[in-house]
Amino acid sequence: MSWLRALKDTARAGMTVERARLEPLVAVRAAVGLAVVIGAALALLGPGAAVSSAFGAFMAAIATFQQSWRPRPVLALASGLTLAVSTFTGYLVGSADTGLFLPMLAVWAFAAGLLWAAGPTAGIIASGNVAVMLVTVTLPTSVPQAAGHAAMIAAGGVVQALLIVLFPVRRWGAQRDALADALAAEADYARRLRHDPVSSFDPAPLMRARDAAAVTVRQARRRPAELHGARGLAERVRPVLASLADPAVGAPAGGPARERVRELLDAAGAVLDAAAHAIRHGDPVRLPAPALAVLKAPDLPEVFTGAPLRAARRLAALLDDVLETAEPGSGRTADPAEARLRPTVPALVPLVLKAVRAELRPGSPVLRHAVRVTAAACAGYLVGQVLPFGHGYWAPMASVMVMRPDFTQTWSRAVARFGGTLAGVGVATAIVRLAQPGTYLSGLLAVASAGLMYVLMRTGYAVAQVFVSAYVVFLLGMGGVRWDQTVPDRIALTLVGGVLAMLAYALYPAWETPRLRTRLADWLAADGRYAAAVLGQYADPAGARRADVREALLAARDARIAWQEALARAEGEPVRHRGLSRTAAEGAGDALAALGRTAMLLEAHLPDRAHPPVPGAAELARVLREATEAGAKAVRERKVPRWDGVRELLAAGEAPGPGVLRGAAEQLLDALDEVSEALRP
Repeated sequence: MSWLRALKDTARAGMTVERARLEPLVAVRAAVGLAVVIGAALALLGPGAAVSSAFGAFMAAIATFQQSWRPRPVLALASGLTLAVSTFTGYLVGSADTGLFLPMLAVWAFAAGLLWAAGPTAGIIASGNVAVMLVTVTLPTSVPQAAGHAAMIAAGGVVQALLIVLFPVRRWGAQRDALADALAAEADYARRLRHDPVSSFDPAPLMRARDAAAVTVRQARRRPAELHGARGLAERVRPVLASLADPAVGAPAGGPARERVRELLDAAGAVLDAAAHAIRHGDPVRLPAPALAVLKAPDLPEVFTGAPLRAARRLAALLDDVLETAEPGSGRTADPAEARLRPTVPALVPLVLKAVRAELRPGSPVLRHAVRVTAAACAGYLVGQVLPFGHGYWAPMASVMVMRPDFTQTWSRAVARFGGTLAGVGVATAIVRLAQPGTYLSGLLAVASAGLMYVLMRTGYAVAQVFVSAYVVFLLGMGGVRWDQTVPDRIALTLVGGVLAMLAYALYPAWETPRLRTRLADWLAADGRYAAAVLGQYADPAGARRADVREALLAARDARIAWQEALARAEGEPVRHRGLSRTAAEGAGDALAALGRTAMLLEAHLPDRAHPPVPGAAELARVLREATEAGAKAVRERKVPRWDGVRELLAAGEAPGPGVLRGAAEQLLDALDEVSEALRP
């Protein structure tokens, strides 16, 4: 993609208004917390302290809107307290020697960039702290006053955390949505299988539900029972649906058996949708009677035999368990000992440090991001001091807030921030000139702007920036700064900050496109290990560990999602394909999805521990593992992988004989051949 087209696409993406699920009650709660903090600070300490506390409460509320499964009060406290520490430290350093503030800013910006290694939530909170610190360190005039401002900032975070505890909105709502989305995705998958027996399934909803299922020890004791167990059942339902629909291992492609399969799949979709609705809203399960009647039909043995009959019976049993689990107040209890535990905040510190250390290596995208943020923040600070404007901190603040580790987000956010700033400042300026608001009315307008931002912040960055800009104008007006002292400065310096962020990425990029082959190779190797682990269960039903299959499956899903995210980022980059065109990427991705799907079909028919070993399964597992490891190496080296070992094994008759395993082995080879064909020049 050319630079001109890339800039055009990213600019359009930045200004796009997205449709999102709004949470007005959560936004109102955040705005009320902001109003309480501003009102109390104005009444007791004056406008200067009110501005500081407002920034603390404002950023603490933003932190609670991030996509994190950690308890919201913890996010609010972390944002408020870290911002208080940053502000106080910044003032101490800057007041003692103004020449030392720039090195401190560099250290803070570099650390904030590295914290993206711990995840987007940590990165966003850290970036926000650096940006707001640039403003708040200019407000106090003495060390005691700086301590007071820091205390007020921390108090803003504490107030937001307390409001979340005292006035919860839709308890466990995010976890309910994640689990319901996973069940709804499987319901859609079941209906698609009626018409396309080999339809693909994106495991992202299941992985998201798995992330949501990790809880702290305290949460584990309070979690609703319907959120415990349904995810594991959903994981087991998916391969059964696929095996029932696929003609290679399930019912024939036509005839009465195929019609009954369609009825079963339709009924499964209805059951899964009913369970998803019940879990999302905490309501009783309302299931259409015909769906359950189809699943429990007594004539199944007359229609199915062998593997399809086992799959149909297993599907009915699993869906019964799903319905029982999804029913609130059913008497089920969740055992905290069985929960996936999330580390506490103190226990998280060594994990974050380990993740950060892992990124301190040449070529790391996170390290490059940290260097870019540091350079842009320091350059913005120097430019802001040199230009004949006041409020020079707006340039580095804009740079820090728009920069992300990938190209598309950085450039689109820079465009959206400038466009949103123009609109927000324009509207706020018109209101100020017409209404001439005093201190308290300015505070009220600031709270209203923040509330609208909280409501609409998930509909697009440009929309949020309109209200953020208005909030800053009203807030500084509350502190006694006239509009004509802020508007020209903010517009000009926001443009400077956005340009610096763009230049930083253009001069020191971290392109995803050249790494696509590595991501693809990782997915190929992970799929191969998953298929080999499943085959190992057939080779030794009594001694094989079922946990090995689960671990390999999760690794394969992680590799697939990493590939999909990398491919999405690469599509907007102004970089040539470097040996992996879009067509090749799509073809290889589809082939690897088919490879994983075939392994999943085998997993649906794993023999019980009393079953004798399947002849040839062990050898096939070994050959497949070695072939995919060698194939992954070839992909990284820009070669076309070969599968001679697998082909020779099947041709020599040493592979498993006729049956589910033999058919699946041939499908595995077909998928591997499709990978090679997609990568062939």
